[in-house]
Amino acid sequence: MAKIAVVLFNLGGPDSLKAVQPFLQNLFSDPAIISIPAPFRQILARVISTRRAKTSSLNYAMMGGASPLLKETQGQAEALAAALGKRRKGDQVRTFIAMRYWDPLTADAARLVADFAPDEIVLLPLYPQYSTATTRSSVNAWTRAYRGPGRTREVCCYPAEPSFVKAHADLIAAALNGAKGPMKVLFSAHGLPEKTIAGGDPYQKQVEATAAAVVKALGGKVDHAVCYQSRVGPLKWIGPSTVEAIATATDKGFGVIVVPIAFVSEHVETLIELDHDYKGQAEALGCSAYTRIPTLSLDKTFTTSLADLVEGALSSDAAVAPGKGWTCEACGPICPAREGLIG
Repeated sequence: MAKIAVVLFNLGGPDSLKAVQPFLQNLFSDPAIISIPAPFRQILARVISTRRAKTSSLNYAMMGGASPLLKETQGQAEALAAALGKRRKGDQVRTFIAMRYWDPLTADAARLVADFAPDEIVLLPLYPQYSTATTRSSVNAWTRAYRGPGRTREVCCYPAEPSFVKAHADLIAAALNGAKGPMKVLFSAHGLPEKTIAGGDPYQKQVEATAAAVVKALGGKVDHAVCYQSRVGPLKWIGPSTVEAIATATDKGFGVIVVPIAFVSEHVETLIELDHDYKGQAEALGCSAYTRIPTLSLDKTFTTSLADLVEGALSSDAAVAPGKGWTCEACGPICPAREGLIG
């Protein structure tokens, strides 16, 4: 019997209004987010988090005073453990949650995994598309924190994993079937600065690959666009923005179906940014219909996808590998799987 630890990575979210400012400070203190020397980065992080805390607190207050991200991730961890338990009846499988910027933090998860003393560890990011700002940052934090036993393998990305794609396609198909007029599907992902992508980060390529795979699963004849949300700071970000995409669709007489293609859990960027801010802007523009597809969360097909990814990692000799449907050659200069390096 093997002892298997599956570590789910996510960013985390404040669990109270008092936690908003320190959560933001942890976020902006990450060198993957602000790449300046440490002393200056800490100072800047304190300034930014203090300035943004009031507005962000209002958003979290609208959600009941806390982010739902941890609760959703706990549900995903439990569903995945149950699915793997049915598949690997001779093994002891446990799932662990490692949040990057708020509790349970990576170091806490690392201690729990070390106490479990696993034979096998699978690092499974809940970021389907790889980015240095998300997956690499989370895995690097894990590598710094973990000092226990076990052979470690990392699922670096899964932008076109079949069950992941199917889960999205099924939800979109239901929305399209229920639409009463012409609709445009907008695949909305968190944006990144253009300089990050120009530096070789494969995130944008992978987001576009996910959208293309979903459209193919829908039969290929779907009016759609890929767009990006959540821009912060003065840098130029990849586009078009989700608001621009909504405006373009509205001008052409379309209603919109907004798909959070890079988020697998509900949180502030879906419940407030998409459901409140962008919906309000769509209505102000005169958009004929605004539908937001839910995140995959506890979708059974998505749970199957996560279980398939874990099984694939356990059966692989590679330290780092993507899920089915993606080839490393498509990544460009930054590809952890091609380099074979954890993180």
